[in-house]
Amino acid sequence: MKPGALKLLTAALLAASALTSGIAHAAGVLTIGCREETTTFDPIKSAQNRDSWVFANVYDVLVRVDNSGTQLVPGLAESWKVSDDGLTYTFKMRNAKFSDGSPITAEDAAFSLLRIRDNPGSLWADSYKIIDTAKAADAHTLVVTLHSKSVPFLALLGTANISILSKQAMEKLGEEEYAQNPVVSGAFKVKEWLRGDRVILEKNPAFWQADKVSLDGVEWISIPDDRTRMMKVQAGELDSAIFVPFTQVDELQKDKQVTIHIDPSTREDHLLINHSKGLLGKQEVREAIDLAIDKKALVSTVTFGHGEVAYSYIPKGALYHNADNLQRPYDPAKARELLKKAGAEGLKVNYVVNAGNEADEQTAVLVQKQLADVGITANLQKVDPTQSWQMLVDGDYDLSVMYWTNDVLDPDQKTTFVLGHDANQNYMTRYQNDEVKQLVAAARIETDPVKRGQMYQELQKLAKHDVNWIDLYYSPYINISRSNIQNFLQNPLGRFTLEETVKLADGVKTAQN
Repeated sequence: MKPGALKLLTAALLAASALTSGIAHAAGVLTIGCREETTTFDPIKSAQNRDSWVFANVYDVLVRVDNSGTQLVPGLAESWKVSDDGLTYTFKMRNAKFSDGSPITAEDAAFSLLRIRDNPGSLWADSYKIIDTAKAADAHTLVVTLHSKSVPFLALLGTANISILSKQAMEKLGEEEYAQNPVVSGAFKVKEWLRGDRVILEKNPAFWQADKVSLDGVEWISIPDDRTRMMKVQAGELDSAIFVPFTQVDELQKDKQVTIHIDPSTREDHLLINHSKGLLGKQEVREAIDLAIDKKALVSTVTFGHGEVAYSYIPKGALYHNADNLQRPYDPAKARELLKKAGAEGLKVNYVVNAGNEADEQTAVLVQKQLADVGITANLQKVDPTQSWQMLVDGDYDLSVMYWTNDVLDPDQKTTFVLGHDANQNYMTRYQNDEVKQLVAAARIETDPVKRGQMYQELQKLAKHDVNWIDLYYSPYINISRSNIQNFLQNPLGRFTLEETVKLADGVKTAQN
C-alpha cells in the first residue's frame, strides 16, 4: 500500500469513528449530512445539485444572487457596464486571490467563460454559445461580446457551474487533477475528499471576504438514508442535514435541540420518462401514464401538506410561470383507452428508485399501484442515489423520479437543459421536438419581455402536450440543524450561504429558538 493510500485510509477510519461514536468535531467545523456524494470539482462537468452546492462553497462567480434569490449582486466582478446595443459587457474585476495566493484576473474569467462554452465535456455549453468573445483588456477588465442580445446572460453568470477557475493551475495540473484537487476562489478550499464518504473543506484565508467567514471548515457527509441523517442530527453526531423527510417534519419540530428550516424554493419533483425506450416514445402512452397518476393523492400522502401539485416545468413564483398550464385529471379509464389505442396494453417498465429517499420510495409504491390499475407493470429497481444519475445518463431506465431546483433567476437555463436538445439529452429523457428546440433558442435572445413571456408560456404548453416528463409536485426546502447553528440558509435557487453560517459553543441556542 502506498503511503498516500495509507494516509487516506487512516483519515477515513478516524472520520467514520468520530461520526459513529458521536465525538464532537472542532468547534468551527460544520458537518452536513446529505444523500448523494461529490462526483467532481470541475463545475462544467456536473449537473447534480449536490455538486453545485459544494461548488458554491469553494468557488466564486462574477455575479452572485442574493439570499432572497431575486437580485443579482456583485461577486468577483465588483461592477459592470452594458453597451447601448446590448452586445458588449465590460466587467471590473475586484482585487481577489485564488487559494494558492495567485491573483484572480480577467484572463481567468475569460478562460472560464470560454471553457464552459467550448470544452467537449461541458454539460452547459448550449447556454453559453451566445458568447462571441471573452478577453482581458487588462488584469482587472473583462470584456465579453455576444453574438446577439441575451436577456438571461447576466443571470447565467450567477450559477456555480460558471465558477471562476485558475487558468494557470488548470494548464499546469490538467483537467483530471484539477477536478480532484482544485485551486479555488471561494470561502472554503478542499482539504480532503474521501470518496464514498465525505468532502472535507477548510476555510480559505485567501478568499476576498475571509474576514466575514466564521466557520473553520465544512464537511459534506454522504448518508443516503433519510432517517439515519435525522437521527444523527438529533444525537449531536451531525450539526445539520438536508432533505428532512416530509413524514418527520412535524415530529422534529417538537425537539428543542434542533431547528427545522422551511425555506422558499424553486424545487419541482417530476417523473422522468425515457422516450427512447420502445412504446414510451409514443405520446399517447406517456399521456396515459400522466392520466393514470393521481397527483393530489400522491402529494397528500407523500408531502403531508408541505407540497402542492405541479403542472409546469417552470415552478410557481418563477419568472414566466404559466398559471393556466394544462393539468391532466386523474382518469384511469381514459388512460386504459389510450394504452389500447397505442397497442401498449400489458406494458412493462423499469422504474429506478433512489433507495433511502423516503419520498421517492413512497412515490414509487403509489405510482406502481396506480399504473397497475391501468394495466402497466412497473418493476421497482431500488439503487443507491450515487448510482441513479449515471443510469439516467446511460439511458438505463424507463421511469425515474428526480427533482430540479433553479440555479439562476432566468428560466433559460432550466428550459435549455430540459427542452433545448443540448448535451444533457433533455434531462436524459431523450425527448425530441424540433419546434420546441427552435423556440428555446429564440426565447433566449428575445429582448421584448412581453414576447419573451409568450414564448415561455408556449414552451410550457408544448412540453405538457408532448408529456416530456410528468410534473408531480412543488415543495419548499426542508433542512435541519442543531440549535447552536445560526444562519443556516438555503436560498430559493438552492445555494447554501455557509460563508454566513455560525456555529456557537455546544449548548448555546440561536435566537430562532
